[in-house]
Amino acid sequence: MIRTLTRRYTLRTSSSCNRTRMSSDNSGKYHQNLIPDANDDDDGMDIRNEEQSMVHQNVGAGTPHHDLQSDMEMMKERFAKLLLGEDMSGGGKGVYSALALSNAVTNLAASIFGEKGKLEPLAPERKARWRKEMDWLLSVTDHIVEFVPSQQISKDGTNMEVMVTRQRSDLLANIPGLLKLDAILIETLDNFGQEQEFWYASKNENQDMDNSSQRDDKWWHPIVKVPENGLSETSRKRLQYQKESVSQVLKAAMNINAQVLSEIQIPESYIDSLPKNGRESLGDSIYKSITVDSFDPLQFLSAMDFSTEHKVLDFKNRIEASILIWKRKMNQKDGWNPWGSGISSGKRELFEVRAETILLLLKQQFPGVAQSSLDISKIQENRDVGLAIQESYSRVLESLAFSVMSRIEDVLHADSLTRTRRCSEIDCSGDTDTLGIK
Repeated sequence: MIRTLTRRYTLRTSSSCNRTRMSSDNSGKYHQNLIPDANDDDDGMDIRNEEQSMVHQNVGAGTPHHDLQSDMEMMKERFAKLLLGEDMSGGGKGVYSALALSNAVTNLAASIFGEKGKLEPLAPERKARWRKEMDWLLSVTDHIVEFVPSQQISKDGTNMEVMVTRQRSDLLANIPGLLKLDAILIETLDNFGQEQEFWYASKNENQDMDNSSQRDDKWWHPIVKVPENGLSETSRKRLQYQKESVSQVLKAAMNINAQVLSEIQIPESYIDSLPKNGRESLGDSIYKSITVDSFDPLQFLSAMDFSTEHKVLDFKNRIEASILIWKRKMNQKDGWNPWGSGISSGKRELFEVRAETILLLLKQQFPGVAQSSLDISKIQENRDVGLAIQESYSRVLESLAFSVMSRIEDVLHADSLTRTRRCSEIDCSGDTDTLGIK
């Protein structure tokens, strides 16, 4: 599959570099159809459009031939690494193609975005590299197809039904949506390139100033500074609107990621590592809290200790393991079940619903928490390239959206502290509207 893609791009670049010699005949005859389809003319037009897009994207004002050759060499290196499963020694110790592509998307996002400490636009070269290399990786999905029926009219006018290839349904539904979410996040960051009312303290200021405006759990981030009277009402509303927009992107990316992960088969190695019953997985105290007659998930979560990310992740791992244990017990109730117990299937189903509710609320409350053991196991053992690309792309967008939203919250937090401090200094009791404090 990837070998075919590399060949396709080689054809694209070769044709793009010789456009001046072929200007008199640009009918697409040099295009080689790599996936037989009844819509050859449409595919040829798509390839030519992609060629033009590639030329406009990578050709600068200098030497277009050199830029294209440089991009091609870089692309060949990337896909050679993917073909070898990240084992460039050729020793045959590489990982599966799906995991190699997943790692490629993850590493690219880490090198482009890192951990967003400030609200600022991406550098033009970083933005161009992100779009270019993500386009390379996403182009693999063009070759993940399925057969669908289509009507075709023959030369004699006979209408007949034939089978044609089309991009797989899940990719056709999710990839355009992910590209849209990607564009929204990049546009949001670009908006912060305009003049803003807030700024970030320099290193010298960080050492001399009072850190009371910085949250304890984000001490390594640059300190946000706002005017003495706080942000203006216009700026505050604009930040709130951007926060809501990014929040919607975060929810959409989380939903796509959760859906894709649910479609990946659970590895046997993970199943073998599970305890024999839900009580052992959850622990006595959590198990008793979930299996009581009167259960309130919000009250249950409020009583849990989530003071550190490690505790949140450990609790998430326990909940997911217990859900899987109860599901398997219900599915195997008619046959031999090594995990059998005296609990009825009806109660197991009730406990499973409660655990799934807790897991959903936990993900909403802590969207930035690390991946669970089940998720990591699925990603590492997954063989489906299409699912791997969807999962990794949605995951990096989810992480970026969470980082951007957190940085917006930092600015709003600093503004709130500044206005509260200003209000206390001028004793504005009864006249807080002047500072926007309600």
